[in-house]
Amino acid sequence: MPSSRPSDLLALSGRELLTLYRQQAVSPVEVTKAALSRLAAAEPHVNAFTIVDEAGALTAARASEARWMSGAPLGLADGLLATVKDNLLLAGFPARRGSSVTPSDPVGEDAPSVLRLKEHGVIIVGKTTMPELGWKAVTDSALSGITRNPWKLDRTPGGSSGGAAAAAALGIGHFHLGTDGAGSIRIPAAFCGIFGIKPSFGTVPAWPASPFNVLSHVGPLTRHVADAALMLTIIAAPDLRDNSAWNTPALDYRKGLEEGVRGLRIAWSADLGYVASVTPAVRQAVARAAQVFSDLGAHVVEADPGFDDPRPIIDALWNAGAAAALAPFSAGDRQQMDQGLVAAARRGEGMTATQYLAAFSARAPLALAMARFHQRFDLLLTPQMPVTAIAAGHDTPTDGSFGTDWLNWSPFTYPFNLTQQPAASVPCGLGGDGLPIGLQIVGSMRSDALVLRAARAFERACPPPRIDEPRHGHG
Repeated sequence: MPSSRPSDLLALSGRELLTLYRQQAVSPVEVTKAALSRLAAAEPHVNAFTIVDEAGALTAARASEARWMSGAPLGLADGLLATVKDNLLLAGFPARRGSSVTPSDPVGEDAPSVLRLKEHGVIIVGKTTMPELGWKAVTDSALSGITRNPWKLDRTPGGSSGGAAAAAALGIGHFHLGTDGAGSIRIPAAFCGIFGIKPSFGTVPAWPASPFNVLSHVGPLTRHVADAALMLTIIAAPDLRDNSAWNTPALDYRKGLEEGVRGLRIAWSADLGYVASVTPAVRQAVARAAQVFSDLGAHVVEADPGFDDPRPIIDALWNAGAAAALAPFSAGDRQQMDQGLVAAARRGEGMTATQYLAAFSARAPLALAMARFHQRFDLLLTPQMPVTAIAAGHDTPTDGSFGTDWLNWSPFTYPFNLTQQPAASVPCGLGGDGLPIGLQIVGSMRSDALVLRAARAFERACPPPRIDEPRHGHG
């Protein structure tokens, strides 16, 4: 292919690269080599990967290059790069799920979302880190150690899709597969200054089923909203292995993405009516973001959705999920596991079936409250996190302001796992500490395209800052 190309291939969106591939101005091999080079330089500091498949990625890139040269690209994203969270199956590699006591044998099949990406010619770079069995909102484990936030290496990238978010922040790949059971896509997206969307439940087929059941969603983390729209278009395709998914032809989430927000009815809330502690910097960033939407022509008012904190519901379902996740493991295994996870499982094991079903059923009034709210408002804006990224290696802020339970410092995420509606995190500024702040955009059930459209309008109006290498600052 011609040698003329942009100076920084990794600064380009997937959509921009596909245009260059089509023009034969850039090769997927060039892009893959650039990503692998950046990965090699950053990984000793950030620790975002459990597996790097350099040989496989280069082989796939050469095959993609040959297809583009012959004018026969595969699918919608031939030659773009992806990573896979370690709890999703990638054929030929282990699925350790962040645990040192899980089997290290390679699995024989791809998860539905991974298979869909491969069918569109996407190059898989490797698998990304997560906490043990995805149980908490920071990324550290006995298996892989501490994953660090590239914006400031003494901070966490969040979790449980922390490795995916760190890779995305550095431009190592275009599509990053994550999962979200109580915030695990949106939390690291906010902490790492990237875009992440938890789609409506059932949008993206999953296999095997998550032990966290109806709480768990598979979705994208990306640097660019347009890349998430393309990715979701691909991974939302049907898969017969998941009978809880919609399994209808996937929507094209690229359509209407640039239509803006003029005329939309948008509510914003700094605290959902019950969150007691939100830093001033976060409150100010969300208020500014709300004003941006108003300036873009939306009808914006301050309003709370009108439900009480559903923390008791998420506690019951999360602990039950932890108990289900640990059921296959022996007492000896549990001694080697994250003791916070073991304690959560023990609480889940102490629940009766009646208590679990009561918590399961309590989601319905909450979902109805939000459905009624969305009769008045198309979208809801909130902070994504009440704080910027906390210290790496700790489950909660070290100043004790949120206690010892990680759910205490993520009060804006779990309500919308319970309701199963789409919710996304888009960067909306930096705090005084220089760390990213995320804005949450929540839509009614199955209005994923509208959430993406609003996020794209905000991204276009307020382009987020980017980083290309880890930052070693402390404080």
